[in-house]
Amino acid sequence: MILLDGKRVASEIRTALKDEIIRLKQKNIVPCLGVILVGEFPPSVIYVRNKESACQEVGINTKTLRLDEKVSESELLSIIAEWNQNQSINGILVQLPLPNHIDTQKVLDAIKPEKDVDGLCSYNLASLIANREPYFYPCTPLGIITLLRKYNIPIEGRHCVIIGRGELVGKPLANMLLQKSCNATVTVCHTKTSDIINFTRQAEILVVAIGRPQFVKREMVKEGAVVIDVGVNRIQIQSVEGKKPNANSKIVGDVAFDEVKEIVSAITPVPGGVGPMTVAMLLVNTVSASKRQMQTG
Repeated sequence: MILLDGKRVASEIRTALKDEIIRLKQKNIVPCLGVILVGEFPPSVIYVRNKESACQEVGINTKTLRLDEKVSESELLSIIAEWNQNQSINGILVQLPLPNHIDTQKVLDAIKPEKDVDGLCSYNLASLIANREPYFYPCTPLGIITLLRKYNIPIEGRHCVIIGRGELVGKPLANMLLQKSCNATVTVCHTKTSDIINFTRQAEILVVAIGRPQFVKREMVKEGAVVIDVGVNRIQIQSVEGKKPNANSKIVGDVAFDEVKEIVSAITPVPGGVGPMTVAMLLVNTVSASKRQMQTG
């Protein structure tokens, strides 16, 4: 069994980016990522801090704007419009989720496609469906495909089953895998899929992004399959004596790792698998944005 170490691969990507950014700065090109955080949702605060730290490590400048959760949609759109015109900001990232009173897709669509380094605006997502090259691919699906290729895992002609039809992972990943650059056969399952095990047991590559702790068990996985676990869930650790939750918790994925690892050919850990790859792809996209904008500006 191969452990698909996203942390190690992401570290290699960041090292290569450091060297590239040094060369860019010699040409007076300084990549900059603008980040907007609305409210103080704890996971979002942590994610933004991690992204800022990753940018700092490789030499990407950051401009982070922290807004009150009661900020109006029109004010947020006004800030994005201003940043769209700011030539010193190459990429714009709005940390999700947004408060309920704000139309998330409207906000994402307000970002110029050439600055949408998260790859989530309608133009970039629609380009996938239309088989056109988007300015940027969404970071998590791109990280998954990059990780598979780094480990020389064949994608072409293989049956890839995705559990989860979300806008961030499932839908864009399905379209990316169908493109000629991958040539996979793709099945998308979700919470309403009948007899889901019938599909998962056919998967040569199984991607799980359903948001349910340890949802995929050993009996759901084909022997020798490659399993990509996108889930990040915090669960309470049960005390042995009374089998009651104690004060401790741990992070687990959407796959029951300990039992599934016994029969697969390769699997991602949680944490340390897809998560670091997502951040690495954000850095790659930001550097690409800075180079493209310098050429066209």
